[in-house]
Amino acid sequence: VQLQASGGGLVQSGGSLRLSCAASGRSVSAYTVGWFRQAPGKEREFVAATWTGDNTYYADSVKDRFTISRDNAKNTVYLQMNSLKPGDTAVYYCAAEVSGSLRYTGSYKYWGQGTQVTVSS
Repeated sequence: VQLQASGGGLVQSGGSLRLSCAASGRSVSAYTVGWFRQAPGKEREFVAATWTGDNTYYADSVKDRFTISRDNAKNTVYLQMNSLKPGDTAVYYCAAEVSGSLRYTGSYKYWGQGTQVTVSS
C-alpha cells in the first residue's frame, strides 16, 4: 500500500488543521493506521492510531485536542488537530499495518512521506 500525507501548513497558536493520509493499492479499512510526528532534533513520536471498529488511541500530549478518523469510501485517514500549540510543530507522518506496539515506529510496515505543520506563537 502507498500512503500520501497532506494538509500541513502554517497556523497560529490556537488554530486548527486537518491532515489527510490517502492510501492506494489496498483498502485502508483493513489496516491499523497511525500518525507520528518528528520535530527538528527529536525522535519520531507517536501521535494517534485507529484500527478496525473505529477504535482509537492517542498520545497524552494530544488527547482531547486531536481526533483521528477514517473514511473508507475515500480510502483516507484524517487527523483533525485543534487548539494547536507551538510544541505541535513537526513533520507529521502516517503509517499503516502494525505488527507489535502501536506507539513504536518499528511496528509499522508502510509510511507516507510526511507533511510539515508549523504553529506560530
